[in-house]
Amino acid sequence: MSSSTHPVSEPLPATEETKPESNLDRTTAGQDADVAQKQAVDTPPNGGYGWICVLCCFWINAHTWGINSSYGIFLQYYLDNDQYPGASALQFAFVGGLSISTSLLVSPAATATTRIYGTRVTLLIGVFFETLALIGASFAHETWQLFLSQGVCFGWGMGYLFVGSVGVVPQWFTTKRSFANGIATAGSGIGGLMYNLATNAMIQSLGIAWAFRILGILAFTVNVICALLIKDRNKAIGSSQLAFDYTLFARPEYLLLLGWGFFSMLGYIVLLFSLPSYATSIGLSPRQGSIVGALLNLGQGIGRPCVGIFSDSAGRINIAGFLTVIAGLFCLVIWIFAKNFGVLVFFALIVGSVSGTFWTTIAPVGAEVVGLKELPSALSILWLVLVLPATFAEAIALQLRQKTGNIYLHAQIFTGLMYIVAGGVCMWLLRAWKIGQMESVAAEEEKFPAQIGAVVADGHHPTRSKGSKSNVIKRLCAWKRV
Repeated sequence: MSSSTHPVSEPLPATEETKPESNLDRTTAGQDADVAQKQAVDTPPNGGYGWICVLCCFWINAHTWGINSSYGIFLQYYLDNDQYPGASALQFAFVGGLSISTSLLVSPAATATTRIYGTRVTLLIGVFFETLALIGASFAHETWQLFLSQGVCFGWGMGYLFVGSVGVVPQWFTTKRSFANGIATAGSGIGGLMYNLATNAMIQSLGIAWAFRILGILAFTVNVICALLIKDRNKAIGSSQLAFDYTLFARPEYLLLLGWGFFSMLGYIVLLFSLPSYATSIGLSPRQGSIVGALLNLGQGIGRPCVGIFSDSAGRINIAGFLTVIAGLFCLVIWIFAKNFGVLVFFALIVGSVSGTFWTTIAPVGAEVVGLKELPSALSILWLVLVLPATFAEAIALQLRQKTGNIYLHAQIFTGLMYIVAGGVCMWLLRAWKIGQMESVAAEEEKFPAQIGAVVADGHHPTRSKGSKSNVIKRLCAWKRV
């Protein structure tokens, strides 16, 4: 029989067997949608290449904040020698303050540069300005030249390098976030240790001009390598990178975060820049003063990773507030009575381990308060707020000096009180807010577990239910890991 009697192109009729397949398709589509929703919520790798970024941030901090912390050695040299005739101690204090305040003032521009051109370009701009500042300072013969080079220009470089790198490490980690951030920020302590000792040695043997030039060459080399190796995850997490998000000012918890930073900075700058000068004021030699300054930075280098470990285990806000208060108590109980080299060495080491708690924990704590997506904007505003204390803290300390007796007594009391206000007031209230926010999340999660879980994982806060939180007094006294 010929094949023409059997049509081959006629479609088969639909049967009941196709209906289960349609149901399966719908089930698969629903599963695909769930997978897509989970993928939309980015999960940091909690390691991997993140450790390379931690190492890069470590050395960037060593060659920005570490070098800047050696200004105490420069200040001691300026006060003891007539390097710039007619210059006052107050003018020299403003040079050191300008380097930090200017670095914070350029943060919106640095954040905008990161958004438009990327992290690497921001870091390389910082390398250019920092190198220019150090080399330029080596040729300075008048105070206004020192203001522009070691003050303003160095601040620009440090600001671009700091803003470009500070938000990178938290993007790579979850449960190890504070520990990784502690290692990265320890670079400023280790760098300060190296460059406090090295700067004093170079000034004594080579002169101040070549000390600046050698620092410039070292900073350029190390920072360029780190800028080429570092990688951010801004696209993966959908980071906003807004230079100034004014809506954050409507959030009381963010205002408390700003207060913690403001008062912490007033204490930190005075301690960092005044300790070598205080050492010489009680009869120690400039070399011993440089050792004390170096040991303060050694304490930071050792203490910051430990602060990170405890933050991850006991709660980031808990540890940040507690150790900030401890730093203030150390200043009031130990520093005021440190009248010889041995006690001052002990104080430098122990206070160094907690004095920079703000810098160690600000990124992880900021992520707890505003979420990862809003963190760059929140930090950008914070750096601007810190301009005032960074500029005037050391000037206030020098104005508080007395002419006889313990000339730094009032400055020491001021430093201790600023730390206590920062940790004992601002962070205590912020902790109470966080406990309330956690209670709200728990209550909402009972109603909408899938939606709330996705929102919290993405770093946002759900809509709060007023009835789901305990009263403020109870939250202030409650013990919880926050």
